[in-house]
Amino acid sequence: MKKLYVILLFCFASILCQAQDSVDDALAYQYYQQGQYQQAAILLEKLFNKTKSDAHFELYFNTLLKLKKFDEAEKLLKKFKKQDGKNLEYGISLARIYQDKGQIEAANKQYMQVINNLPADEFKIREIANIFYNIQAYDLAISAFLQGRKLLNDPKPFTYELLSIYRYKKDKNMLVQEYLNALPEIPQLLPQAESVLATIFEDNADYQILQSALLKKIQKEPQTEIYTKLLIWQYLQQQEYDMALRQLIAQDKRLKDDGAILFNTSNIFLDNKAYPVAIKAYEYLLTKGKQNEYYLPAKVEMINAKYQLVVAGQYDKKAMTELATEYQSIIDEYGKNRQTLFALKKLANLQAYYLNDLSKAENALENMLTVSGLSATETGQLKLELGDVYILTKQPWEAFLIYEQVAKQFENQDIGNEARYRSARLSFYQGNFAYAKSQADVLKASTSQLIANDALNLSLLLSDNLQSPVDSNALKMYADAEMLQFRNQPKQALAKLDSIDIDFPKNSLVDDILMAKSKIYIKNNDISNAVTALKALTEQQTTSIWADDALFTLADIYEKDLKDTEQAKKLYQKLINDYPGSMFAAEARKRFRKLRGDNIGT
Repeated sequence: MKKLYVILLFCFASILCQAQDSVDDALAYQYYQQGQYQQAAILLEKLFNKTKSDAHFELYFNTLLKLKKFDEAEKLLKKFKKQDGKNLEYGISLARIYQDKGQIEAANKQYMQVINNLPADEFKIREIANIFYNIQAYDLAISAFLQGRKLLNDPKPFTYELLSIYRYKKDKNMLVQEYLNALPEIPQLLPQAESVLATIFEDNADYQILQSALLKKIQKEPQTEIYTKLLIWQYLQQQEYDMALRQLIAQDKRLKDDGAILFNTSNIFLDNKAYPVAIKAYEYLLTKGKQNEYYLPAKVEMINAKYQLVVAGQYDKKAMTELATEYQSIIDEYGKNRQTLFALKKLANLQAYYLNDLSKAENALENMLTVSGLSATETGQLKLELGDVYILTKQPWEAFLIYEQVAKQFENQDIGNEARYRSARLSFYQGNFAYAKSQADVLKASTSQLIANDALNLSLLLSDNLQSPVDSNALKMYADAEMLQFRNQPKQALAKLDSIDIDFPKNSLVDDILMAKSKIYIKNNDISNAVTALKALTEQQTTSIWADDALFTLADIYEKDLKDTEQAKKLYQKLINDYPGSMFAAEARKRFRKLRGDNIGT
């Protein structure tokens, strides 16, 4: 019984002791967190002497440094270093004392001694480097990892750690080198490399670092395909599309590829309006022959790229005629059916708006409506395009009837709302402002944001400019100019817009005229005049209904046409701040973040 009592007493004492240690531990940590280092030091010294744990030592050592008790800390460290000379952590702590005392040379000497004494042990090397990292000695962490590679006689370990540190330090040269060294062995790193480099690179000079390094690697290791892939990405980032295409074709020939990579990348050329480069890409794909699975898609996309050049005003009349012939050749070869509907529509568009062959366009669209197998939506869309051609052929009543037909068939659907909007627009062209406004007011609630925005703009245009006889007459001239632009007669449209101020001084259409002119300039690739008009609008007409639209359009020009990313960022930021409710705000925010270098997964 007495023996049992002694055992119980011992256990109770042990529990009490552990409980007291827990209390001291919590209290010491609390003192440390609150900056009460003197009280923390007393408890931590007691706890460390009792537990000899690394955690208590680290906290006690840091407390001594906070209290500037350097001699006491040094004495403690030298004692432990003497007991365990192989513990490199003590050497790092001793260097920290010298560093805090201002003895930088002695600190650096001690740090290098630690690195030079690293064992050929991957785990220990990583442990020491991580200590350097945790005390924000990033260059020393790098040195430890690089020394570790020498000791292990292996360039592959510590890749992810070094990439992380180089990225944090924004050391672009070393980050590039580390990725290039790693990619042949770890090709799955390529998407991460592209994302990280896009984030950290700030200008073309940074991309030149990558390009120079890649070209050297490719010269030494031409068979390493991952370098070519990254080089193509680099050219695309810099919008050097011709160079990207050259590499893509060379890669396609080396790999004897089926053309999939090249065909998919051509979409990037199209998205960035690099139509001539896209056309070259498709022409190369056509050389693979009709048996290739990308032959027909490439032929179709090549013609569509040429069509985009026409729309952008970069093709002359002869080229347009040749393009029409190419569309006709597709129709002749594959017949008039649902699969060739795209060619039929594009051909009719060329005939109507660019080749001044309105009767052919009208007949083509009317004949298309008889093609079997068309869906109701496809038929409805054809009717809308036919209605537009009726306007060009001066048959407004026929246009109105066909718009109304589609509107009734697709009530409360996007295509039906589009038909109602076109009907309202036609009424506007004809000067029937009351009917146009009544239709526009209904469409402001459309589920399609684009239609709703167009309807809102038309409604506001009418309500803002019918306040006086002068404004009403000016609006009639403005409607005439819009009709001329609709008929693809830009010179006449600009002349009409310029004459409004002459005939009706001090009218209320200043902002509308500037926006209309900018759209004409952009369509005709007259970037300089477009910028001038948009700047005048954004700087002088800040309360205009077109202000946010003009800001976004101007930013887009600076980003894509003028390659001035800083100015584009400023304009996107202004749009986000000044017009948060704009339909362009979300896209502006996305583009701003991308230009700033944020990783947004796109």
